[in-house]
Amino acid sequence: MEIVGAAINLLQCASSPINECWKNHIGLEENMNKLINQELAALNSRKTDIELRIETEFRQGETQLRADVEHWLRRVTEIEVEIHNLEEKFQNVKCFCRASLGEKVIKKIMQVEDLYQAGEFLNGLVIPIQQHGEIMPTTTIVGGETTFKRKMEEIWAGLMDDEVTKIGVYGMGGIGKTTAMEYLNNSLIQNTDKFDNVLWITVSKESDIISLQHKIARKLELKDIEHDDETARRSKIYAEFIRKKRLVLILDDLWEAYSLKNVGIPEPTPENGCKLVLTTRSYEVCCNMDCKPIPINLFSKEEALELFLKIVGPEILSIPNMEPIVNDIVNECAGLPLAIATIAGSLKSKKNCDEMEIALEDLRKSTKGSEGILERLKFSYDRLNDKQLQDCLLYCALFPEDHPIERERLIQLLIVEGIIEERESRLSQCKKGKLMLNTLVRVCLLNEAKEECLKMHDLVRDMAIEIINGNPHFFVKAGINLKSIPKEQDWKEDLDKVSLMYNNILNIPSSQSPKCPKLSTLLLCGNPFLGGIHNNFFLNMEGLSILDLSGTSIQMLPDSISNLVKLTALLLKGCRRLSYVPSLEKLTALRELDFCQSGITEAPQGMELLVKLRYLNFDKCKIGTIPDGVLCRLINLEYLFLNREKTKIKGEELAYLKNLKNFEGRFCDGNGFNVYIRSLVDKGPANYILQLGYIHQRVWMPMPMQRWLSPLDQSVFNKRVNLCQIRTDDGWSLLLPKDVQLLSIFDSSFNGRSLCELPFFSNVTNLRSCSIGRCSGIKNLLSYPSNTISLLQSLEKLDLDDVSDLQVLIRIEKEASSLLPPRTFSSLKEIRLYNCNKIKKLFMIMPLPNLEVITVVGCDQLVEIVSTTNDGDQNEEEGTGDTITLPKLKNLVMGYLPELRSFCSSKKPVIADSLETVDIILCPKLKRLSLLDREPCPPPSLEMIQIRQDAWESLEWDHPNAKALLQPLCTS
Repeated sequence: MEIVGAAINLLQCASSPINECWKNHIGLEENMNKLINQELAALNSRKTDIELRIETEFRQGETQLRADVEHWLRRVTEIEVEIHNLEEKFQNVKCFCRASLGEKVIKKIMQVEDLYQAGEFLNGLVIPIQQHGEIMPTTTIVGGETTFKRKMEEIWAGLMDDEVTKIGVYGMGGIGKTTAMEYLNNSLIQNTDKFDNVLWITVSKESDIISLQHKIARKLELKDIEHDDETARRSKIYAEFIRKKRLVLILDDLWEAYSLKNVGIPEPTPENGCKLVLTTRSYEVCCNMDCKPIPINLFSKEEALELFLKIVGPEILSIPNMEPIVNDIVNECAGLPLAIATIAGSLKSKKNCDEMEIALEDLRKSTKGSEGILERLKFSYDRLNDKQLQDCLLYCALFPEDHPIERERLIQLLIVEGIIEERESRLSQCKKGKLMLNTLVRVCLLNEAKEECLKMHDLVRDMAIEIINGNPHFFVKAGINLKSIPKEQDWKEDLDKVSLMYNNILNIPSSQSPKCPKLSTLLLCGNPFLGGIHNNFFLNMEGLSILDLSGTSIQMLPDSISNLVKLTALLLKGCRRLSYVPSLEKLTALRELDFCQSGITEAPQGMELLVKLRYLNFDKCKIGTIPDGVLCRLINLEYLFLNREKTKIKGEELAYLKNLKNFEGRFCDGNGFNVYIRSLVDKGPANYILQLGYIHQRVWMPMPMQRWLSPLDQSVFNKRVNLCQIRTDDGWSLLLPKDVQLLSIFDSSFNGRSLCELPFFSNVTNLRSCSIGRCSGIKNLLSYPSNTISLLQSLEKLDLDDVSDLQVLIRIEKEASSLLPPRTFSSLKEIRLYNCNKIKKLFMIMPLPNLEVITVVGCDQLVEIVSTTNDGDQNEEEGTGDTITLPKLKNLVMGYLPELRSFCSSKKPVIADSLETVDIILCPKLKRLSLLDREPCPPPSLEMIQIRQDAWESLEWDHPNAKALLQPLCTS
């Protein structure tokens, strides 16, 4: 075979000029050296420069990477792989093959040079996202609408008045200042071009100038500001504010006046177009900051009643004799919106006069002699009539004032505290926790915040703190900028719970050894500068059950932790500097162990004895392997999360964990993977990510494909399998879980087979998303007729990236007796193709009733998106109808398609009445856009066509006015 190969190469040389072949032959070493050490080195330097520029120019939520930059970075990564392959061939090249290889090297040098020149990007790397601020969650305005609207209109008028630069919204706590500003914040972002940006900062009672600067810096995404002095912080903040141009700065819940200059805030003026709005309980604060004061007033009786009835339900007034009782209850709320909302929420279930009269008596008793709101809020707390809910609410007060509380984290703490009772599974406990939190939101004692978080109104927190202070067993100093641990005399012997979270505590010295034998909970999380805890600190805390050090800089856990035998939860999430953990062998009561994002490199000693563990998290740790005999003994585990980049486990051990409900991990080999899959015959985890092989992070992937590497998303596809570096032999022997929803196959080869011929597909019944990247040998997803065609009926998302041999999605064999089954791709919502260079047509015409997104980028031979002809057949398929309809198509992206001539070459009308955006980037042969060239023109929902001016001018139209009607929607 080697002789034959050499002969072929000689013939190839003979067909070229002899001197060229000779040059390629003798110059191979020199050119290879030039390719790697000069051209590729220069290209990689430019790539590094580009990535550094991206770090500078890219701002999360404000900008997005340009498509040509993303394509260039991808091409650099691909050419690195191609050069690596040439280098391997060079190492083993035979004499007669040198000329042929030399020619390839010269061509590669030219490609690298062209790519280097293309990487200048003089017009920048990112484009702005039209987003001017942060949309705030709001509640429906009911009750007091007249008062509320009148005041919002007054504030809005001030914002629109160029002569008014600073506005102070003031009034007592719970009266609706923040609610008013949340609505106006959203209106400014959505409805006016007067301002470039809107920035919301929650200040809170315990703030000082340093903490205010840090809050502003976080919102402005200023990095490495923690160690700057006040002057440097001020300068950086000022420069970033100037960059924001016409800015509205909202400072919510201000308790004292600040000098704007000292903070770093530019003085708002009519000339710079900036505004400052603050909310405060103090009229004096408004005056001291030279603001136009606007008071928020109490509700009138009529408005208060309207709000009360909206929450309780207006039908309550139809009950005989109920109206005077309701009026009396509303009067007791004293016109305060927060009191009305919480009290009404607590009375939703009361539907007879006796219950309401008792409630009225209790309310009068609790507020007797007081006009304050705390007593009225405590009435709502008492009316919960559920100790679990009451304890849950009080627990929220352990978090700092105005601090967003992550639902998931709060539920985790409520479980380990025992506030959520023991249930049949942790999953059931999580569901119970969600119900409890939803109940507290429903009765207005907690508020929804952004990104799955909750907030506690500062007055509700004050009420909870007042209740907690009546119990001397609680000690709360959270979020008040403590630099050191409280003095030892503050640590009473009968303390039960201590919260020092979200401070700036530095170290805990040897002199600190509090005598707190009854202390069960210690929350030190969120102290980013806490680097060390002396061994003495835990010596007298023998009753400690929950220790939370998450988000600290601790490097070594003290050995005294090994003796905390009652510890049920040790939480160390985000302790990135952690390198030492003492033996855990005595901590046999542990049920929760969280090392996520910590710096440990090996599993702690004694873990095999922690047989009560239900939750174990090693995600994003640098642990290579779990020692044999550890996992198989943790038979009560329900949640297990491992780092899929670093940590490999044996499927044989995992098979012993029959109680797993949530799992993420990477398997050592295919045999162990199959052992685990076989063990799932009865029932497997409700949520999982099973990975075989390693995903190379160095590979550049566009944003849509990066979701392969994202954490478990229970709201979309919660049963995932990632197969990486699979070869044909593996593919024929691997198994898949029957219930897998998302399948990713990456960096694999299959020797020319149709993907769905692989036996593991025969077991799959509900595949909803399929992602394939950097794979060779796949010529089509499946052939028809085929037993696996039903796979495509449930598929919702299809991502194909660098599937180098792909020629067609579905190959219809000659023996096929009919068109594709009508439900093929009937569920498909999104399809994305990148760098599939052999495919010529994307879809054969078929019903695509749910397709919303089509993205096709970098497919060199693609001629059209939708075709009415089979591959190699010029005659339109019969029975395809008079029109081509894509009823839900919203977004179409076509980029870097050198052979693309049309969206669809058929003369049949293409109807896409839901189309919103069309992006066309470097498609030089594109002449027709059939889905826009028709009545109605433009389509009713179309918002934007992104296309270069020269490409727009080259398009041809059948509709006489299409170009003129569509022109206003074009942007380059």
